[in-house]
Amino acid sequence: MVERKHWFSTLLPHAILILGVLIVAFPVYVAFVGSSWDAGTIANGTMPMTPGPYLVENYSRVILSGNATAREPVGPMLFNSFVMAMIIALGKIAISIISAYAVVYFRFPLRKTAFWLIFITLMLPVEVRIYPTYKIVADLGLLDTYGGLAIPLIASATATLLFRQFFMTIPDELVEASKIDGAGPWKFFKDTVLPLSITTVAALFVIQFIYGWNQYLWPLLITTREDMQTIVIGIKKMLVTQDALTEWQLAMATAVLAMLPPVVVVLVMQKLFVRGLVETEK
Repeated sequence: MVERKHWFSTLLPHAILILGVLIVAFPVYVAFVGSSWDAGTIANGTMPMTPGPYLVENYSRVILSGNATAREPVGPMLFNSFVMAMIIALGKIAISIISAYAVVYFRFPLRKTAFWLIFITLMLPVEVRIYPTYKIVADLGLLDTYGGLAIPLIASATATLLFRQFFMTIPDELVEASKIDGAGPWKFFKDTVLPLSITTVAALFVIQFIYGWNQYLWPLLITTREDMQTIVIGIKKMLVTQDALTEWQLAMATAVLAMLPPVVVVLVMQKLFVRGLVETEK
């Protein structure tokens, strides 16, 4: 017997979902519309809710020439943010997957202690260890470099924990079969563990890429040259104290451009991202 669902039970979840999407998407739409008008229209409070005629002009200006407060164009800032986010994401995944592999499949003294020491570092974010980290980076001559931007942020206890939980779900029969075939630790990792971890790697890549892309405090401290600044710092520099000096159409165009790379990464890796989160929870 097929149970017939009431129309209300189907309509209500969709209505809540649509309402949530509208609440999240409306500010983004307003930013996009504002980026297509001139400064006078926005300052006078007469901006309509439809795109204006200055779309191409505003975006070409911020990408190629910048504005009065953030003199550097947005193009290099986007590149700096992309390089930083990629190094952080790939570095976190590489270190975490090797650490989790060692904790799960190797037997050595104080193995659990090592894992818990890694886990405790969750209580020490960048803001807590900001001074010693900055001192080390400065002493190593890594100020205003991609290494200085990314290397101090690549260690991740969260990613190590997620990989550890996933590795513990891999059947012991696979380990025994690999031993019978004469596979060593590296071959077992390369041929068995790594292919099984692709969805988890994809999920963590999306999360860590967005984490690196949205960094503000560390790039603000570590960069002194304008050509090494990231897009998040560029947006902040456009919002000056004197409201009359803020070119809001360019600031909103920069904000829209800053959202595009993370959105593209999420859309491209959407299926692997969802599968990775579901399999990690199991």
